[in-house]
Amino acid sequence: MNSSKPVRWIAVCVIAGFAVALWFSQPAHEARATLPNQPTPSAAVPPEATALPEVAASYNDAAFHAAGTRLSPSARAGREIWFKATAGNARFHTYTFQQRITALIDWYGVLRGDQRDTRFKTWGLINDPGCCTPGSAGCPAKSYEETYGFDWCPGDQTLLKFVGKAGYRDPACDFKDAAATSSDPAGHRDGREDSCNLAFGTSTGALGFRKFPNPRFDPVAWKKLNGSLGTWQGYDRKLSSDPARADFKLRKLADASIEPPFLIGTSCASCHVAFDPAKPPLNPAHPKWENISGLVGNQYIRISELLISGMPHDDLLWQTFAHARPGTSDTSAIPNDQVNNAGTINALINIAQRPTFAGEQVKRWRKTAACPTGTKASSCWCEPGKPGKCWENSLQAETVHHILKGGEDSIGALGAIQRVYFNIGSCSEQCWVNHLTDLRQLDPQARNFGQTPFDIGQCRRDCPNFRAVEDRLQNILDFFLTAPEGHARDLREARANQRQTPYAEADLERDLDHRFGKNAVSRGQQVFATNCARCHSSGKPPFEAVNFRALDSKTGLRADWLGNDVPTPVTEIGTDRCRALHSNHLRGHVWEQFADENYFARKTVSGILEPHDGGRGYYRNISLLNLWAHAPFLHNNSVGPELCGWGGDKANPYEQYRSSYVDTSRPGNPPLARDKQPACWQYDTSVEGRFKLYVASMNDLLSPSKRIPKALKLDQDIVLDIGPRIFDGKEEKRVTGFTVRVPAGASAGNVGNFRHKEFIGDLVRAKLEPAELDARLAKILPAHDAKQVASEMRNIGKAIVSDPNRLVELVKAARARTPALWQVYSSCNVEIENDGHRFGEDLSEADKNALIAFLATF
Repeated sequence: MNSSKPVRWIAVCVIAGFAVALWFSQPAHEARATLPNQPTPSAAVPPEATALPEVAASYNDAAFHAAGTRLSPSARAGREIWFKATAGNARFHTYTFQQRITALIDWYGVLRGDQRDTRFKTWGLINDPGCCTPGSAGCPAKSYEETYGFDWCPGDQTLLKFVGKAGYRDPACDFKDAAATSSDPAGHRDGREDSCNLAFGTSTGALGFRKFPNPRFDPVAWKKLNGSLGTWQGYDRKLSSDPARADFKLRKLADASIEPPFLIGTSCASCHVAFDPAKPPLNPAHPKWENISGLVGNQYIRISELLISGMPHDDLLWQTFAHARPGTSDTSAIPNDQVNNAGTINALINIAQRPTFAGEQVKRWRKTAACPTGTKASSCWCEPGKPGKCWENSLQAETVHHILKGGEDSIGALGAIQRVYFNIGSCSEQCWVNHLTDLRQLDPQARNFGQTPFDIGQCRRDCPNFRAVEDRLQNILDFFLTAPEGHARDLREARANQRQTPYAEADLERDLDHRFGKNAVSRGQQVFATNCARCHSSGKPPFEAVNFRALDSKTGLRADWLGNDVPTPVTEIGTDRCRALHSNHLRGHVWEQFADENYFARKTVSGILEPHDGGRGYYRNISLLNLWAHAPFLHNNSVGPELCGWGGDKANPYEQYRSSYVDTSRPGNPPLARDKQPACWQYDTSVEGRFKLYVASMNDLLSPSKRIPKALKLDQDIVLDIGPRIFDGKEEKRVTGFTVRVPAGASAGNVGNFRHKEFIGDLVRAKLEPAELDARLAKILPAHDAKQVASEMRNIGKAIVSDPNRLVELVKAARARTPALWQVYSSCNVEIENDGHRFGEDLSEADKNALIAFLATF
């Protein structure tokens, strides 16, 4: 009997471990399977799904191409790739994502054509001006039966004929390449990868989201399930209407036997395309191409909610991952590092003026014409069948940009651009997902227990989509560097467009002085030079002598990028440090090969309790260009009013807003009473709407003591039933197991940051190898704290053996008694999201107003 006790104890700990793991990743009961190629269904696609009239002149791609006519051939090619290329990730978003992340995407709920007019308010998506609602005047499609419930878009006259059939020829096959870079070796100039592998598909009706015909689609089965070819509502329904059944929370979306008509992919523009701040549309649901910029960054998109749109709102994944504010994305949610770190969508403006850093030690692959005889493929590789197209991996000194919030992407702009394609699912099966952490894997010796480095050389060899993008990266960079849509849009220009009358700098300064005080703009420049320019100028001191409005004679852009891009310790800035503790670029982690040696050699930042080794712990000093158009502020959009699409009405099923205001005067920082919560601000893309938001956000930024604290909480209990069930034909019964309840009011960030694998490992050590646990904790904590945490772990282990249902309660109580517990088992224990950046709080009200006025002129 005694010999069985440790086994039973370990078993309970492991079961509890799976429960904790489920805090992060509750698997769908039937995740969609990746199926082998199958023959086309015997049932032919009904005629109504393919018979389309000729394309109306007003609904084609001509306006998209016309918007790029002033660009060089290279930048024009780069623009088309940026807007359209998915590089094969439609397969990821249809199959692999559901398998590995176990989250379901309701593509129809997001993109259905009958909700085109509310798509921006609900999801923040930008409607494609070239698409139309079936049945509307001039639209080639007359009913949703023809388009399977989606908008009709240019190219659909061909694509829709191949739904349920093989043989579709992707529009990228006809992509017009620009001339290759003359300095490249001849083999690279002549051997570019087939452009078909850029994989354009056609628009879904929302810019950046592309659709492809599914050859496995069975129209007969689809019509039987949905009642019509023009809807997906049967596919979206719950598997059971009985709340007592496990299938009650699961939707037909998880049924691998049903194939949808389209595979949906995403291009880089999906997050970065937005309305031109200086020329916004009169109606956000009906923009024209003149209103759209592909580089400004979408500050309204709800990409996190979109990617889990097929999950119920009381599901663990929804509650923990739908925490990002509009315009932000946790880019490590899929390559998960257990650091809750949503950050703003980057505004790619005035890139030609962005600071670079010379002499950095960069190990990366570089183009060459040949490899030395006997060289290993890990050091030099030539593409088979492409003479003279080789790549050599070496360490050299280079001048590079620092990209991402902490400057982690540091091997050059081209490498940073390419990495984005992998992060949105390109080449996922060939070379990405096998390097990612499986949050349910608790065996340290098993595959996917932790991350391993993405291998650029292996991916180049095995994935043609990789090569298709890589061979054209310079085109994309040329688009960034030269396209007018990537140039700063000043408030002066915006007001001139709005008023349709001349409006000069002097007019803007006069109006700002009238609002913010006599000579506010000139006084604001002095305040900026004295207090802000050391971080937010790319010029050199003394800053009192810098002309912040001077133009660069070569580019015609403002010479000063208004940020030095230098990494600054997060302890100096004082803001939410979770993003700065992002770990995916560390040695041994997934993006290791995209960071340079200087990143790894950064000085360790003192004063941080959580793990912060290997280059972490810093934020870049960002640009303040067009600050007037990019509120709210900070890396997580937390400083300033909260934004919402439908006015915050929780009775509206399309409203995604969750209040994050909390009461820090009460234990646990519970949600602030509803009558004390400021109302969210409804999306307003107008010039004056942006300016009003800017002023309110600047007031919050410069007066941190007046900010109402924010920390997003779970707004529903998460109940996880652990253990097998049986169905006797009438009802489900649990054979054995227990229930884990994560209560509403818990911090979504704390749940996401909990390092459950280390926690479970230490529970086992506490019972079986207590000396080993003591030694491990002694390396992390002061002696007293180490002993206290070890004692807590032993007590938790004993308690869950007798009552596993108390797991969450026990951990919560232990954390309250022993704060050091969270230091050991949390990647980031910050809760308040809008704290820090207290620079300027001691300025007089007059000087604060002057600074607001001056910064509005950029």
